[in-house]
Amino acid sequence: MIILKTPEEIERMRRSGRITARAIDRLLDAVKPGLTTADLDAIAERSMRGDGAVPSFKGYRGFPGTICTSLNSEVVHGIPSKRRVLQEGDLLSLDVGAIWEGYHSDSAVSVFVGEPPSDVAEKLVRVTEESLEAGIAQLKLGGRLSDVGHAVQGVAEGAGFSVVREYAGHGVGRALHEDPQISNHGDPGRGPVIKPGLVVAIEPMVNVGDWRTRVLADGWTVVTADGSLSAHFEHTIAMTPDGAEVLTARAGSQSG
Repeated sequence: MIILKTPEEIERMRRSGRITARAIDRLLDAVKPGLTTADLDAIAERSMRGDGAVPSFKGYRGFPGTICTSLNSEVVHGIPSKRRVLQEGDLLSLDVGAIWEGYHSDSAVSVFVGEPPSDVAEKLVRVTEESLEAGIAQLKLGGRLSDVGHAVQGVAEGAGFSVVREYAGHGVGRALHEDPQISNHGDPGRGPVIKPGLVVAIEPMVNVGDWRTRVLADGWTVVTADGSLSAHFEHTIAMTPDGAEVLTARAGSQSG
């Protein structure tokens, strides 16, 4: 069952979204070679708790970190660690969620540590963010949710990349993951009708190589099955009577 939010609930989620966006901005300012992913985890936790929020991910189904830090061929759910030292040219995906007054927000961004290692890697990040923008553009009152995934797939595959199919976007609110699920691929014109009060997290994960993935022995970290690079972008978006509003928009973000 899709849970539609009241205007009062969406207002709380705006605050949650701003807290998540601010944490990501602080992380992006901090990223540099020599830092560990555990260092980034600590920065994010200080940021969220300093803003009066609680991290969404910490303890969620046993996840040990405040944020997810995924490097290079890691798609999502990378666990922060003191042993993971950032190197020049790494592709780092940061996935961040905050709870404010009982309401979650969820956002992700991919960034290079220093300079991009190749033109293909740079193109991957640009196209993944563009696929998110395309998906958000399909959030139109009266439209269908499958229009979102169709748009994401078109941009990613049109650029010669592949879209991860085993993981998807989702509703968000009092729970981190709510219905509906929002695939990043598929045919348009299907699924629930988009109505005011719908709040969703759209999150394309795009690979240089094949779309298939596997999970490492830690039970969390998802990697590309063929070892190719992967990028991940995500925003929490609310449908208001005036249309789509990105609740996790960041300063300088193209898709915000």
